[in-house]
Amino acid sequence: MAIVGSSLGGFYATWLAERRACRAVLINPAVDPARDLARHIGEQSSWHDPAERFFFEPYFVDELRALEVGDLLQPERLLAVIATGDEVLDWREMHSRYATCHLRIVQGSDHALSDFEQHLPAILTHLGLHA
Repeated sequence: MAIVGSSLGGFYATWLAERRACRAVLINPAVDPARDLARHIGEQSSWHDPAERFFFEPYFVDELRALEVGDLLQPERLLAVIATGDEVLDWREMHSRYATCHLRIVQGSDHALSDFEQHLPAILTHLGLHA
């Protein structure tokens, strides 16, 4: 079993990889989503369709807090791919959080890691898969 997660998915992948002792690749992972999303409680518009509305509940933040992982028990199982050009999350905070893991610091790029295909060989190698 292996996991790949991006942004909030990277936060979830960290939690799952710690519990299942499996390999994971974290792409621009959220470090503290409870902190970051707490300011968005209330009615929001969908990023992909601003006409679509939803309500972000306070208990969602509590659920994120409950999933926080302390010190990483097996950091060698994790590869963090971190773009210095991430416009959503601070790459330095990601770097600090995952400093004991395998790191791939990407100069520039963006939160979506638009140059993903360039990193695919390293990702597959980390996951024990062949390109």
